[in-house]
Amino acid sequence: MLNRIWLFFFVIIALAMGLQLANGQTQVFSLTVESLFNSAKLAAEISLGLIGVLALWMGLMRVGERAGVVGALAKVLEPLLSRLMPEVPRGHAAYGSMTMNLMANMLGLDNAATPLGLKAMHDLQSLNPNKSVATNAQILFLVLNTSSVTLIPVTIFLYRAQQGAVDPAEIFLPILLATSASSIAGVLLVAFVQRISLLNAVLLSYFSVMFAFLIAFVWYLGTLSAQAMGSFSSLLGNGVLILLILSFILIAGYRKVAVYDEFIEGAKEGFSQSIQLIPYLLAMLVAIGLLRASGALAYFLDMIRQVVLLLGGDGHFVEALPTAIMKPFSGSGARAMMLETMDQYGVDSFSGRLAAIFQGSTETTFYVLAVYFGAVGIRNGRHAIACGLGADLAGVIAAIVVCYQFYG
Repeated sequence: MLNRIWLFFFVIIALAMGLQLANGQTQVFSLTVESLFNSAKLAAEISLGLIGVLALWMGLMRVGERAGVVGALAKVLEPLLSRLMPEVPRGHAAYGSMTMNLMANMLGLDNAATPLGLKAMHDLQSLNPNKSVATNAQILFLVLNTSSVTLIPVTIFLYRAQQGAVDPAEIFLPILLATSASSIAGVLLVAFVQRISLLNAVLLSYFSVMFAFLIAFVWYLGTLSAQAMGSFSSLLGNGVLILLILSFILIAGYRKVAVYDEFIEGAKEGFSQSIQLIPYLLAMLVAIGLLRASGALAYFLDMIRQVVLLLGGDGHFVEALPTAIMKPFSGSGARAMMLETMDQYGVDSFSGRLAAIFQGSTETTFYVLAVYFGAVGIRNGRHAIACGLGADLAGVIAAIVVCYQFYG
C-alpha cells in the first residue's frame, strides 16, 4: 500500500512538472532540486530533535510502568479499548501507553503525545505475528491518534491573536465540532472495515459519558474569556503533566523501584527509536516537498475551484482549502498556508476563519503514519491510510458546514 502511494505521488509530481515546463516555467527544476535537499535535511532535524523528547518520555514511562501508575490509568479506558481491539489481551501494557497518548492529545501536549504514541505502537507490535504488516489494533490506534479531539487548540488562538483577530477564541466551538466529526468518522470507518460491533452496553456507556463531559466542558469554557481560556488550558495541560511525572517517580520510590536505572533503560530505547525514524521520515518528506515544489497542489486547487464554480456553488471555501489539503502531509506547511490565507483575506474573514478551523480539526495523517509505522518497521499499513484520510475528509466537510452555519 505504501509503495503504491509513494509511486502515485511521483506520477503526479512528474505530470505537474511537465505542465510547468509546457507553460515555460523552467525554474521548476531548481525548485525541485532545492526541495529534495531541504526534505533530507528536515527529516534528519526532526528525528534528531526527537532524541531528547523520546528518551525523556520513554524513561519516564518505564518508571511509571514499574511503579504501577500507568497500569492504574489504563483501567480507565481498558474496558472501552478492549472491545474496540479484541486481539489485545486484558492487562497488556499497550492499554496504558495508549491511554497516556490519548490523554496527551486531548490536552494538546504534542511533545508528550508523540513519544507516548510510539511507545503504544511498540507495545502493540509485541502482539503482531507479522512484523511488517499492521494489525487491526495498530490501525485503529493510528486513526484514533490522528483524529483525536483536542479540547482547547490554544496554538490556533495564538496565531489568530497575532494576526489581530477581534476575538481569537471565537472559533473554539466550530473546531471542537469539526474535530469531533473527524473522530466519530474515523472510529466508524475502522469499525466497518474490521467488523467491530459498536452496539454493546459498555461502548454505549463510554460514549454517553464522553458526550456528556464534552457538553459540560464546552458550557464551562463558554463562560471564560479568550485570555482566561488560554490560562485554563495551560494550567490544565501542564498541571496534569507535572502530576503524572511526580506520581511516577514518588510512587516508584515508595515501592522500592530502582528509579534511576529504570529511567536510563527506557531512555536508551527512546534514543534508538529516534534514529530508526530517519529513513521513513525522509521518504515521506521528500514526496511532500516535491508535491509543493512541482505545483501539483496548486493545480489541484484550481481544478476544485473550477468544478465548484461550474456547479454554481459558493467558492469562498476554496480560498481556505490549501490549509486542508496540506494538513495531512505537513503540519508546518498547513500552518504556513493558514497564515497566508489570514494575511490575504483577513483573519476575521470567512476564509481566514475556515483556514483556522481546518488547521485545528484535521491532522498530519501521512506524517503520523510514517513516524508510527516506521518506528516499528511496518511496511504494509493495510486500510490505515484510507481510514485516516476518511476521518480527515469528514473533518474538512464538517469544518466547511460548521463555518457556513456560524459565519456564512
